[in-house]
Amino acid sequence: MSESTFPAAVLFDMDGTLIDSEPYWILSETSLAADYGHTWTEENAHEMIGKSLYDSSAMLKEKFSIENLSVQGIIDRLTNEVVERLQQQLHFRPGALELLIELKQAGIKTALVTMSMKRMAMAVVDQIPFEAFDVVVAGDDVRFGKPHPEPYLKAAELLSVEPQDCIAFEDSSTGLASAVAAGTFAIGVPNLIRLPEGSDRKIVPTLVGLTLAELKEMRHS
Repeated sequence: MSESTFPAAVLFDMDGTLIDSEPYWILSETSLAADYGHTWTEENAHEMIGKSLYDSSAMLKEKFSIENLSVQGIIDRLTNEVVERLQQQLHFRPGALELLIELKQAGIKTALVTMSMKRMAMAVVDQIPFEAFDVVVAGDDVRFGKPHPEPYLKAAELLSVEPQDCIAFEDSSTGLASAVAAGTFAIGVPNLIRLPEGSDRKIVPTLVGLTLAELKEMRHS
């Protein structure tokens, strides 16, 4: 792909990258822990960031010795609570919507790639006041969640582009590992946790002020 046409697509993680939903997840996890006689710490919560919801819910079921809820039951409970909060108040990460607008105006394909459930992803997408994403790939759309490359490979396939011609934005080490493994140009945007540096990714402090021209240049910097 020529430099004039790169990127063919830009792929966004959702929780913590597009929207500031991690505090809502922490509230729901804290409530679940309390109901089963446990305390949920900030460290515990940070360990869950970026993981497949199936994997994290299985961990919660074992950690809290939950017998009356299946893994899917835990997923449903957490998702219901987070979606309810998002519908009351949705906060986008700084610079995310502005960058999306520029990408759409430039005719660049976009995808939302999240390990949250599809219904939660659509609850967010439906609140964006323009058609922000051409494709949405959620946790219940794939067999293997992040850090496996499947979510990003699936998004590229649905967009009819090559993964190496895509930029992927992530806020977690798990998500970055998925984006790198898929062959995308992975960019980390730290939120609640520090992201590891590496020759296979770029780390930027924020999306605020980030332009398409800068993204094109970043691949060679």
